[in-house]
Amino acid sequence: MADLKYYDVILQPVVTEKSMNDMADKKYTFLVHTDATKSQIKEAVEKMFEGTKVAKVNTMNYNGKTKRRGMVYGKTAKTKKAIVQLTAESKDIELFEGL
Repeated sequence: MADLKYYDVILQPVVTEKSMNDMADKKYTFLVHTDATKSQIKEAVEKMFEGTKVAKVNTMNYNGKTKRRGMVYGKTAKTKKAIVQLTAESKDIELFEGL
């Protein structure tokens, strides 16, 4: 297990049509480090975005896809996605405001 700091856990936000619709329910989607646990993701969101309080975290692991270039086979990197549900009294995340 890697020694992850809170700023290493969240890699980037996921901006899709479905994730933007979930923002009305205070659900935000992020790509996270593959070794990050739910408690580490919760801590990272609360520290990186002031005034937020996380109610729960759902995570999904994705294996890399097999790709081919000529006769050579390879795999893309595996990823982990986290959907973070904020509490009702929590502030919204400003990162998504202009989208």
